[in-house]
Amino acid sequence: MTLATKIIRTSLIVQLLLCGLLTFGQNATMPSSIHQSVQSHTDAIFDSLVKIRRDFHVNPEVSGKEKRTSEKIAAYLLALGLEVKTGVGGYGVVGILNTGRAGKRIAWRADIDAMPSDIPDVVDFSSKNKGVRHICGHDVHTTIGMGIANVLASQKEKLEGTIYFVFQPAEEMNKGAKAMIADGLFNLIKPDEIYGLHISPYPVGTIATKSANVYTHFTIVEIAYKTSNNPDALVDFTKKMMMSAQTYGPNAKFWDNNNLFSPELGVTNPNTIYKDYTALMSDFYIKKSSDTLKIRVVLNASTKERLDAFLALIKSNIETSKYSKELLSVRFNFQKGLPVMETPMNDEELTNKTTKSISSIYGKQGVIPLYGVPPFQFSDDFAYFQKSVPGVYYFLGGSNPEKGIVAMPHTPNFEVDEECIKTGVNYFSSMIIERLND
Repeated sequence: MTLATKIIRTSLIVQLLLCGLLTFGQNATMPSSIHQSVQSHTDAIFDSLVKIRRDFHVNPEVSGKEKRTSEKIAAYLLALGLEVKTGVGGYGVVGILNTGRAGKRIAWRADIDAMPSDIPDVVDFSSKNKGVRHICGHDVHTTIGMGIANVLASQKEKLEGTIYFVFQPAEEMNKGAKAMIADGLFNLIKPDEIYGLHISPYPVGTIATKSANVYTHFTIVEIAYKTSNNPDALVDFTKKMMMSAQTYGPNAKFWDNNNLFSPELGVTNPNTIYKDYTALMSDFYIKKSSDTLKIRVVLNASTKERLDAFLALIKSNIETSKYSKELLSVRFNFQKGLPVMETPMNDEELTNKTTKSISSIYGKQGVIPLYGVPPFQFSDDFAYFQKSVPGVYYFLGGSNPEKGIVAMPHTPNFEVDEECIKTGVNYFSSMIIERLND
């Protein structure tokens, strides 16, 4: 999970856990023998998966340096009997489980990189690599991907089609997906659908998702003017104009972090206040020179349509103002020294079908429908895979308040309840089986 703005208050996540979401959990009703086999096999390998996850956690590797991690993944997949390709887009690994029978081709993606961090770990199996830590949960993602491969390999004779396992490097740098694609990923594999997940502060035993975007659309706006005789007035006009163009509300409730996940106002309510908004998410950056005045600010929107409408509005407001002659340019998606971020866009039909199948197998309490997006600047380059292949990106619950565990990525006390590994392997092994049979 790439994070453009790294200030997230853990207190709001505690509110998530205390504001009604604790009612979600597994209510398993296994309707067929193959899904019973999935659950039994997951139980059998669970302890080994925990060991794998902890090994990755102790030996984290930052983006572009995932050599040991990729070697461990490749060896594991080879031992399962999969065809394995390494060095795809750097340290990317692709495992291919071909059943030998014609059918659908489904891809599962897991990101494998860790992050630079000097913050002390909160678990006993802490990082051995100074300044590097799995503080975003990719050790869990990788382990779940390996676990799904293990489960599905055990059911190979009962399946039709092909399953691809894409272990992607350099997600935190927002480079890995594009690098794998540029290196011929979609010449190597031809998936009909692609799926992936990210650990989240939702309760362990649950997943959450929605169709369309699961993160906000955001951009850095830069407005450049010719230097005027009254630059302060020009800055004041621009600030007020942009602030008045925001759409969210009511003001006090929108900016109260306690409301992000409340049953009445939060993202799990169909009438959430976080469904239709545009909001400025940073202070204004002002840069003056002898001939230009530049004003930059981060803009967040709940949908791409709202983002585009806001950008069109502010440009029109300037062009029809008394400052139109001073305007030099309005640039969007301008991030000096940073790549432009994309947000995963979930296919509506696949979102509905996959959440329905998981609910029918493991109980509806395990699937949390989302209706809005929190105003954070999170991103994930899984979005680049979705530009070529329809798919769905899920949030996997990893928090357990009874154990004092809050699974909020990029926060100092980030931790996961490792039972989420079992949830991820069970839910998504079964989901892939259902997609192969659809």
